[in-house]
Amino acid sequence: MTDLVKTEPEIMAVTAIEHGVRLILKVPEDLDYFQGHFPGAPILAGVVQLDWAMRLASEYLLKAPFHHIQLQVLKFQVVITPGMTLTLDFQHGQGNKFSFIYRSNKGVHASGRVVYER
Repeated sequence: MTDLVKTEPEIMAVTAIEHGVRLILKVPEDLDYFQGHFPGAPILAGVVQLDWAMRLASEYLLKAPFHHIQLQVLKFQVVITPGMTLTLDFQHGQGNKFSFIYRSNKGVHASGRVVYER
């Protein structure tokens, strides 16, 4: 029997917000991305946070595949650790833009704006 590799957050809830959608995510404590990043003090890498935002935006906000053209104002502010519950908000912007922001009771973790094409 093979071990399952956990690479995705658990989606606890999805709700509509003004101009977008809100996802409540649970970060699994045994997420594969925590291995070696960093021993004794695991954190979720920014590249993983960005990957999740892009894929979840495709599914829940745009409801279609897209290609990102440009990332604007990308910020990583507070580390995400195992077991955290996060709010991930997506909002449509002008033209082919959307923004995302990860929050928890610890504050804003990451945010950015994406210019995309379909």
